[in-house]
Amino acid sequence: MPEMVTLFPHPPIVLPEVGNKESAKVSTTYRAMEKLAQEIVDLNPEVIVAVSPHGPVFSDAFTVNALDSLQGDMASFRAPQVKVAFSSAPEEREAILAECRRHQLFCVPLEKDSYQKYKLSEQLDHGLVVPLSFLYRLGWRGKLLPVHLAFLSYEELYEFGKCISNALEKLKISWVFLASGDLSHRLQQGAPAGYSPRGAVFDENIRQCIREGDVKRLLNIEPELVEDAGECALRPFIMALGVLDGYAVEAEELSYEGPFGVGYMVARLKKGPRLPERELCTSLYRERSERIKKVIEGESLPVSLARQSLREYLTTGQYLQVPQNVGELLQKKAGAFVSLKKHGQLRGCIGTIMPTRSNLAEEIIYNAVSAAVQDPRFTPVSLEELEELTISVDVLEKPEKIASLAELDPQVYGVIVSRGARRGLLLPDLPGIDTAEEQVEIAKQKAGIGAGESVELERFKVTRYV
Repeated sequence: MPEMVTLFPHPPIVLPEVGNKESAKVSTTYRAMEKLAQEIVDLNPEVIVAVSPHGPVFSDAFTVNALDSLQGDMASFRAPQVKVAFSSAPEEREAILAECRRHQLFCVPLEKDSYQKYKLSEQLDHGLVVPLSFLYRLGWRGKLLPVHLAFLSYEELYEFGKCISNALEKLKISWVFLASGDLSHRLQQGAPAGYSPRGAVFDENIRQCIREGDVKRLLNIEPELVEDAGECALRPFIMALGVLDGYAVEAEELSYEGPFGVGYMVARLKKGPRLPERELCTSLYRERSERIKKVIEGESLPVSLARQSLREYLTTGQYLQVPQNVGELLQKKAGAFVSLKKHGQLRGCIGTIMPTRSNLAEEIIYNAVSAAVQDPRFTPVSLEELEELTISVDVLEKPEKIASLAELDPQVYGVIVSRGARRGLLLPDLPGIDTAEEQVEIAKQKAGIGAGESVELERFKVTRYV
């Protein structure tokens, strides 16, 4: 097991070379990061395994850095003199890859040709450079192994952490796990991602989960709260707790502050006594399955129809014939959007503004399939994924023209922007969109309309079914 699991924030402004006088406002964070870095240096681990939310992230696979040279600097923050360089850890990397194969977790090495193929930067990202620079200044020159997140389920993230621990324990070496992440980016007016009163609620939830080592509460945090927070720490921190699976967790928060509207927490997690009841992977997967089953059983008629449509198409390649037991969906005509999410992440969303089919039932059937296999942002949904998807259906009322932004309310109305043949739509009540200006700007971006170009505006209401 690791000698220590550490949670670091990564605000560039904490570095005096970047923040100058502004760095004084996060002096508490600086001192805590310096203290924790000194503790790591005193341990002198043979390798640090580190994860950042700003490294390469894939939707369907964990990855492990397989470059021979590991370097990074803060040049993009006008401080090229802040730099780090470490040697790689090939033996440790291969051990983790092998352990993931044993657990049937999809994890692959990111080699030089992969960085070139996917146009990824070979430099360490700032999420790693900021905390590692504290260690570098203190003289630590051991091996570094960056591992990378995936947009897979929280349960798989937790198990990935466990695989890292299992693999390195077998090598009988000393090591430290470093998870980099900032909490809510929406703590106050003027914050980088805007303001949400739920940002502080999210941060307090995370801090309490970490202090208490409460894995299940952390994994079951309300998805809407995560969206409202605009954070980048949850997934790295879930991995960090996975590293300690099967043991009591002795946690200490060294600091927390948010003077710029972003929550910065520094914490240390140590392995306590072995506790078989804290071997959680099996129970986490079982509870997830039960939770999804309950959601499916409670689905509304439009959502149930969308799921039937997907099952039919993914099984046979044919569109579902409209069932006779869909009630008013046969009598009504309307545009509809079908949204698919997998483990809280969008998996597909396509719809129609105005009705294009004989009835609303057909509209839902065809749009569900389009969302699953025609959304250009995602690979097509597979039949094996179907039971892991949560589905929502938005039925649109007829749009009406409006004269100005004053007639919009992003919580109540969706918006359609038009300029010639270019047309963009945004649904109402989306997390992180609090003003009509933001709503229209995003709709214009989707339509390929420039920020300075004038547009015609329409608004519409929706009925959302889950």
